[in-house]
Amino acid sequence: MSTRLAINTALVIAALSMLATGVWAWFDPAGFAAWANWPNHIHFLHDAGTFQMGIGLMLLWTLLWRDAAAVVLAGFVFTNTFHALNHALDLHMGGNASDPWTLLALSAVGAVGLVIRLRVLRRRPADTEAAK
Repeated sequence: MSTRLAINTALVIAALSMLATGVWAWFDPAGFAAWANWPNHIHFLHDAGTFQMGIGLMLLWTLLWRDAAAVVLAGFVFTNTFHALNHALDLHMGGNASDPWTLLALSAVGAVGLVIRLRVLRRRPADTEAAK
């Protein structure tokens, strides 16, 4: 097995495990809590699922983008935006009414950074960018 194939296989397996458990925790928090032997705290499980999905997506995005800043910014935007959604959906369980908006504002900052980074990458040859 080639080194690249081994690395890509590890990335895909790790990503799928994170995505599967993240989606499960987000869509079926009670079932996930019972399986993991955790308390059924819906907001906590929604957040845990969101963060696991974000990690899974970052692992997959490394197959498309070899740029750490782009991968991490994309992961942050996805994860933090869904985190904001969790706070909006779970507001009746606690937290502050401003939490979703504050998190969305941070996601917007990350999105601006991601757009700028992708524009920079499009303008530079791959070998120049890899050297930086």
